[in-house]
Amino acid sequence: MSAATIEAPSRQPRTRVKRRRSGAPIHIALIAIVAVGLLPYLFVLTTSVKTNEQFATSYWAPSFPLHFENYATAWNQIAPFMLVSVVVAAISIVGIVALSLLSGYVFARFQFPGRRFFFTMVIALLMVPSIASLIPLFVMMRDLGLLNTLWVLIVPRIAGGAVLGTILMKTFIEGIPQELFDAARVDGAGAGRLFRSIMLPLSLPVVGTVSLLTVIGVWNDFFWPLLTVTDNALKPVSVGLLFFRGQAGTDYGAMFAGYMIASLPLLLLFLFLSKYFLAGIQGGLPGSH
Repeated sequence: MSAATIEAPSRQPRTRVKRRRSGAPIHIALIAIVAVGLLPYLFVLTTSVKTNEQFATSYWAPSFPLHFENYATAWNQIAPFMLVSVVVAAISIVGIVALSLLSGYVFARFQFPGRRFFFTMVIALLMVPSIASLIPLFVMMRDLGLLNTLWVLIVPRIAGGAVLGTILMKTFIEGIPQELFDAARVDGAGAGRLFRSIMLPLSLPVVGTVSLLTVIGVWNDFFWPLLTVTDNALKPVSVGLLFFRGQAGTDYGAMFAGYMIASLPLLLLFLFLSKYFLAGIQGGLPGSH
């Protein structure tokens, strides 16, 4: 008994050391991934406060003094473009969330002929590459007279975003216990009341996921606005940054300051909404319930 009591404590530190050693490669790999991911942002941040002379003499390293006036110059240039992106993103979010919630609710909670067929067709739309529908979509927007308007940026975004949104919403709503809907029906709640009082509050995580994906899509969309919008007052920030680079191509500090300002909304949104984003993605993926 005395020998066993002496050996037991001596094995515990060894197992802890082994666990620490086994976890060290994982920590090193994670640190390397974070460093590689943050390196472009650090480069943009350091370059955004340099003059052209400082940029030429110290390409990678920070240089003093710091010229924060580059941000004022960049903001004056890209503020109208960011306003356009905010308006397009806000209207697109409302349209995508409304269509996705209604269609996902119908697919998840109602039985009707052709239910599986129609949902399969919705899933099949994800397999169509965007480049294949580019010319037909452009011709359609031209015939509708929507070229060079805000609606040419909003309508295709809503139509495309509602496809993935419907799939996420339908899968998420199917994970809500059916007993909640049955109990509400016993109390006399109709389909509209079930939608407003039960389904909508419980679906907020996936609503946040769809909203964040919509903002990312609007912020990163470049080719479609470049093709369909010629008025500078209607261009989003992705195209506006290209216009800024063309006007001030030699002012690297102001140019990188514009890149930094344009990326801040996405960084802040993902920083504060990452928990809800991951919860919505996990709950909206097939087989996650």
